[in-house]
Amino acid sequence: MTVIEEMGLRAKNAAKILRTADPEMKTKALNMMADDLSKHQNEILSANAEDLREAESNGMAKAMMDRLLLTPERIEGMASALRDVAAWPDPVGKIQEDYTRPNGLRIKKISIPLGVIGIIFESRPNVTSDCAGLCIRAGNCVILRGGHEAFRSNNAITEIMRSALAGAGLPEDCVQLVKDLSHESAHELMCLSDYIDVLIPRGSSRLINRVLDESKVPVIQTGAGNCHVYIDKDADPEMAVSITVNAKTDRPSVCNAAETLLVHKDIAEEVLPKIADALTDRNVELRCDEHAHSILADAGLCSGSKQALIKDASEADWATEYDDLIMAVRIVPSLDAAVDHIDKWSTHHSEAIVTENAESAEKFLAEVDSSAVYWNASTRFTDGGEMGLGAEIGISTQKLHARGPMGVDQLVTYKFSLTGNGQVR
Repeated sequence: MTVIEEMGLRAKNAAKILRTADPEMKTKALNMMADDLSKHQNEILSANAEDLREAESNGMAKAMMDRLLLTPERIEGMASALRDVAAWPDPVGKIQEDYTRPNGLRIKKISIPLGVIGIIFESRPNVTSDCAGLCIRAGNCVILRGGHEAFRSNNAITEIMRSALAGAGLPEDCVQLVKDLSHESAHELMCLSDYIDVLIPRGSSRLINRVLDESKVPVIQTGAGNCHVYIDKDADPEMAVSITVNAKTDRPSVCNAAETLLVHKDIAEEVLPKIADALTDRNVELRCDEHAHSILADAGLCSGSKQALIKDASEADWATEYDDLIMAVRIVPSLDAAVDHIDKWSTHHSEAIVTENAESAEKFLAEVDSSAVYWNASTRFTDGGEMGLGAEIGISTQKLHARGPMGVDQLVTYKFSLTGNGQVR
């Protein structure tokens, strides 16, 4: 057997134990994992510092460095997320339906773990603990395959969690990290259908598309976030500025950050210069269509110190997830045109409308086909913690098996349990 196959076999064997484990044992393991992350913070930070030094020497972009960076506060956030997941009601064994047929046959629909979940991800070390914690709570084993840029951080976090699992009386192989970072190992993981039940990619659109193309394991598509903010003609200007700035600049490298700003033509001359001024104050480069560029030129933003930040948009900009301080800007003639633009270019992640017109808002919320739609709020709330799910294993942008932030309750499936008294057909 190859190393990857051996990992799959160990995970499959551990899953037999974990799927019937007492909920309190899983709770104990998750709380021990959280405590040990805090206790071994210095080890994690030391490993992360080595990753950061190597990433910087390799010319990693500033926004991507932010995704890689761990701080004491971020590690405590990881531990807190594990404690939140530990407190989440155990979904395994929940009876979803219970009914009796006319022939006396009793049928129960019962939630069960998915089994073994493979996760291929990039850059963000917090994904390691978030995903492991969610999988354990839902009774799933997990094989993690992170990127080379975060290997030392991921390895330190994984070893701490494996030790905590063993200390709580569960198999340490409930959580494993692939240490071979070659393309071949990733491909082998994608083809490990004898051992892995579901594969979840988290990262760039390039990574996600590769997994979709190559995987023989069922895939839940997550992460790609070409998100939009639409400023309606009836928007409150101050709110439009605040929401757009937050959606773009709070953490530009994450998937729920807005990448395109759409502005209704009737309010564009009033509100776009204010938004552009606030964004360029934060060093955001704006890639504008002809109408938007003209408005900003008339407002004096295409000269002086901000001139270099106002550029012409190309067709490719409407489809781009920048993960950086860049935003595409288009003026649209109507709400319908905004919805059409989103329908054509979005990745069906998160889209927001800013308006005081309830009828327009309801139309937008109903017609935009994305996993999360917003009225007068930032797209940055598409997050398991912010939505009250404790944490998330990813943001699903597809419609099967789950959609939107995937927390504990989205990491189970179900089976039918039938009880009779001698019935035959």
